[in-house]
Amino acid sequence: MIERKAIVFNIQKYNMYDGPGIRTLVFFKGCPLRCKWCSNPESQSRRFEVLFKKDLCVHCGSCVPVCPVGIHSMTNAGSRHVVDRSKECVNCGKCVHACPQAALAIVGERKGISELLEAVEQDWMFYENSGGGVTVGGGEPMAQHEAVANLLLACRHKGINTAMETAGYAKPEVVSALAEVVDLFLFDIKHMDPEKHYELTGVRNELILANLQWLLENGRNVHIRMPVLKGYNDDDAEMHAVGRFLAGHAERKNFKGIDLLPYHKMGVSKYAQLDKEYPVTGNPVLEDDDLRRMEDILKGYGLAVKVVKH
Repeated sequence: MIERKAIVFNIQKYNMYDGPGIRTLVFFKGCPLRCKWCSNPESQSRRFEVLFKKDLCVHCGSCVPVCPVGIHSMTNAGSRHVVDRSKECVNCGKCVHACPQAALAIVGERKGISELLEAVEQDWMFYENSGGGVTVGGGEPMAQHEAVANLLLACRHKGINTAMETAGYAKPEVVSALAEVVDLFLFDIKHMDPEKHYELTGVRNELILANLQWLLENGRNVHIRMPVLKGYNDDDAEMHAVGRFLAGHAERKNFKGIDLLPYHKMGVSKYAQLDKEYPVTGNPVLEDDDLRRMEDILKGYGLAVKVVKH
């Protein structure tokens, strides 16, 4: 029997932010959204990708002859190393090993469900003592829903608590199937207005909000998380729109409250390493007074709210 495999780009141990207790966070590669503030740009494509730290490169050309698909080359009369992003990395790792300056890394690994389960099970004692478990994130784990379902079902059979970070942009049948193996959804709200949502993320939000509504109405545990940026989604009108949408669920036991996640600049350097331009302009950092204002508006709708700073 051929084991299902997944494309992941990180496994983070001893996580304390993404669900209850101490958790292992498995990052799945690939996401249908393109949020301007994304702190993991390497998570967006399902493909293997080369991270190139240009400040470390001495342009020796050692990586060029070992790459089987010609991703690396020298330009300007052979004096500058460049990465051809139009060519698909095969994750052989030869360029990484050839580089004397550790200027290259490859993002993405193809792993079997049994490998991922083994990594999760290593911290069983921490889960038992803290009430923790496994959290799948990304990227968007629903984009690899079959592999994610297999992993979470295996964790469930082992008695390991399961959580999922998601933007909720998936077919309703995918959401309902995954709801059978997820103990807690950490569900993002980016913006309530469909057009503004499209401008900020590349997709509209009608499907996302419908999926969120279904989860809440069908007794699934949901904790809302809102990445908030000054001038993007912090105004009073947006907070009132969120409050109105969620107010009817405030008394449900399965509604676990809202976390406001202030903008941070972690991950900005990775854009340059992928030859991408960072989309956020200006300074969208929120002051404490801004966060208190937003928190007070949402609390006015009877919602449990807290600010979580990383």
